[in-house]
Amino acid sequence: MGSTLNMNGYLEDAAPYWGQGDSQSCPGLSEKTNLMPVEPLATVVITTKNRREELREAIQSALAQTVPVEILVVDDGSTDCTAEMLQNEFPSVRVERSQTSHGYIVQRNRAIRLATGNIIFSIDDDAIFTSPHIVAQTLAEFSDPRVGAVAIPYTEPRKSSTVFQKAPSDKNIYITDDYIGTSHALRKDLFLQIGGYREFLFHQGEEKDLCIRMLEAGYVVRLGGADLIHHMESPKRDYRRMDYYGCRNAILFAWLNVPWLVLPIHLAATTLKCLLWSLEPCRLWVRLKGLIAGYRSFFEFTRKPVSLTTYRKFRRLARLPQLLDQGVE
Repeated sequence: MGSTLNMNGYLEDAAPYWGQGDSQSCPGLSEKTNLMPVEPLATVVITTKNRREELREAIQSALAQTVPVEILVVDDGSTDCTAEMLQNEFPSVRVERSQTSHGYIVQRNRAIRLATGNIIFSIDDDAIFTSPHIVAQTLAEFSDPRVGAVAIPYTEPRKSSTVFQKAPSDKNIYITDDYIGTSHALRKDLFLQIGGYREFLFHQGEEKDLCIRMLEAGYVVRLGGADLIHHMESPKRDYRRMDYYGCRNAILFAWLNVPWLVLPIHLAATTLKCLLWSLEPCRLWVRLKGLIAGYRSFFEFTRKPVSLTTYRKFRRLARLPQLLDQGVE
């Protein structure tokens, strides 16, 4: 199926980007269902589209947590009767349903605004908590007020046994530059204070953009030590969109956040990295289109770069995790 660029530089397809789904309808469903546990210590947010079976396992793992949590599922216009399954099988889960798809960045912003918990856990609909202790373990890692987010350890069992986002030791607070969207927790008030995710990014790269703004505001991302989240990567993924928006948004990240003094070098390195990421002709062409769209979008968005000090800290953290008091002043 072909891809085209619309007038705003966005990638368009005839099919939904999180899988085709079924053509059946689910009559009698309301826009939302509001049932939640009493006095939750946190909110677990799951944004979903047309992954009904994977979503079931994600919810079951969230329900098994040892501390009271609100579970908030945002259904981004599913057509496979996801909402019907939620009503029938998980009446205690809070559901916010959109009739049409707005994309997961928009829906994550919406979910965090609606969440009742002060700490927001976000997992994808194809991820699971492997133990009932992960929320409790991670909440304890917000012990320092400078910690704005925790990157929860995770692995991708269908690819390898490599563990990502794991702190080198549990005796100190180690910080990093970024977290993955499917395995993290953050402070709701801070998220809202710095403006949340930029919705025009649409798909890919919103976490890194948020994290550098968080660092500019004086907060850090802590590497976690909790039990693992398993990201059981769904086959319902459109890698063309990941290639396209990965490149487009890498360029926009530089334009929006990188100080003038180092912007040309950063842009040149980012462009080269994007082009060399895959030399398969079809993927290279999609990535090239993403780069062009990023450069063309420069003057649509106002620059508000971080300080040179923050930028340098961010680059150091990207190379190697640091102890908290080494990474921030």
